[in-house]
Amino acid sequence: MSELTLSKIRFRNGVWEGKITNAPDTGARPDIQVRHMDQVVDDVTVTEGSTGTEWDLQVPVPSHAVADGVHCFVIYDSATDTKLGDFTLIAGEAAADDMRAEVELLRAELDMLKRAFRRHCLETS
Repeated sequence: MSELTLSKIRFRNGVWEGKITNAPDTGARPDIQVRHMDQVVDDVTVTEGSTGTEWDLQVPVPSHAVADGVHCFVIYDSATDTKLGDFTLIAGEAAADDMRAEVELLRAELDMLKRAFRRHCLETS
């Protein structure tokens, strides 16, 4: 279980921004990973915040994710493989109370569980 907490700041110009808090005051940068369609998003930046326990997170949305449909991004603490948060882009024909975003989020969480299960099987064999 991760001690880190993630809060959204804003989403503008194709970059999702958030604040990571509760980081240990050791100066060590949190190991953050963002996944879209179970692929790691490149160029994610984590920079030191205003205090030793805060970090600023910037996630550039890849151009291939700006397309019709539902695109879910899941943010993980790689050190503990714990989900910290997520955000979703919906483009094209949008229906009221669209369940596609929820299904995409469930798929992303299932992918995380599969990775954890595989790692567990390797470690215990």
